[in-house]
Amino acid sequence: MRYITLCILLFISTAGWANTDSKADINHVLDELHAQAAAANFDKYFAVYTPDAIFIGTDAEEVWSIHAFKAYAKPYFDQGKGWTYHPRNRHIYLSENQQIAWFDELLDNVNLGETRGTGVLVNENGQWKVAQYHLAIPIPNALADDIASQIKAHQR
Repeated sequence: MRYITLCILLFISTAGWANTDSKADINHVLDELHAQAAAANFDKYFAVYTPDAIFIGTDAEEVWSIHAFKAYAKPYFDQGKGWTYHPRNRHIYLSENQQIAWFDELLDNVNLGETRGTGVLVNENGQWKVAQYHLAIPIPNALADDIASQIKAHQR
């Protein structure tokens, strides 16, 4: 019985370590994503994404394949103009098999203020890659009706 208990405890401990390592790796990937965007490093920024990634921007029209997003970003990055978002609060969640992760993070940006990034990462051959990133501007509930009215008026 002592052997079985020890094996169970060892399994739980090992699973916890793997989870912690995965989360640390994912944090590193997301930090790298933001660092390379701020540095306008096109190749390193897009190396963090899967070949079939999707980027969803703050505008309702901005749902880009990775190829379309590269075409959008390239002229800016070529001019040394990236975008700088400072993460300040991030949560990472892992699938049971630890091959898929999803996250949410609050970010600060000089122009937009508080923003929220959410997304999905997949583990491809031992390396975490961003499969989807969604950037949003969270609207306080107290302002939602006014903002919704402005959006409706803009869409007319």
